[in-house]
Amino acid sequence: MTSGITFGNISTIGNLILAPMDGLSDQPFRFICKKMRSSITYTEFINVLDVPKSLNYIDKRTCFSEFERPIGFQLYGNDPKRILMAAQILSEKKPDFFDINLGCSAKRVAGRGAGAGLLKKPDSVKEIITLLVRNIKIPITAKIRLGWDQENLNYSELSRIIEGSGAAMIAVHGRTRDQKWNDSANWDPIREIKNTVKIPVIGNGDVSSQKDINNMLKQTGCDGVMIGRAAIGNPWIFSGKCKSSLSKKQIIDVINTHWFLMLAFYGPKKTSSFFKKHLKAYLSCSQFSHIDLKKLISLPNSMKTPLFYVE
Repeated sequence: MTSGITFGNISTIGNLILAPMDGLSDQPFRFICKKMRSSITYTEFINVLDVPKSLNYIDKRTCFSEFERPIGFQLYGNDPKRILMAAQILSEKKPDFFDINLGCSAKRVAGRGAGAGLLKKPDSVKEIITLLVRNIKIPITAKIRLGWDQENLNYSELSRIIEGSGAAMIAVHGRTRDQKWNDSANWDPIREIKNTVKIPVIGNGDVSSQKDINNMLKQTGCDGVMIGRAAIGNPWIFSGKCKSSLSKKQIIDVINTHWFLMLAFYGPKKTSSFFKKHLKAYLSCSQFSHIDLKKLISLPNSMKTPLFYVE
């Protein structure tokens, strides 16, 4: 059994965490990963501008079950007062903590000074965290990258600011804003941050196996490991199981559970579209190597019909 994480008034069982991923870490998938023993739940990121008028499916993004606790709502924006207002409104839904996204590299987010765009504005980061800590009763955490680019690696400064402003935990993705996914993550700064701050540090980046999990913990000394893309199609990574050791039936059982959860959550039309990215990942393994993923036929839309069949 892995050790837990304590941040603020929250203590977890286990130290493996599903990363917040826009369009992927929705309530059905979070539930699946929690069943596999993911220890902390994060929502998909929430644009604070959408919160006052409940735009862009805010109710879906903030929907969670008690089973998912502890759960954090991840917020992004560039205006400290708007971020505080959103947190105050969303506090009524009783999340366990709020997480501030300081790492999203998407142009539509970082380009307007939110997400990773805030990496260039340490004073704004300090103002955001301080304002939230003073006015919100639950823990405030943050997720960062190493800096805007290789010429502006300010992770040490940012980490000290985040801790000094009262945040309870920090998650660190081992890339800069301008690095692509095929660029290797750098774990050394995660170790530096762990040696600098006293609050828990979560490591993230290029973790796709149990070996990677163990190496991350050993090399960085971090308190927990956050797993993103590698969990798509492989939620078993949180339970310490190797997907290649599972039977077809074990995999199909989880696929069908995930399918029915999405049908109940989204309805047939959206599920048929949204689930295909999960399905391709589930089937991308040796147990289904005989299947041509390009020939997946239409998915059923009945709540009583088990998943798809393939040609």
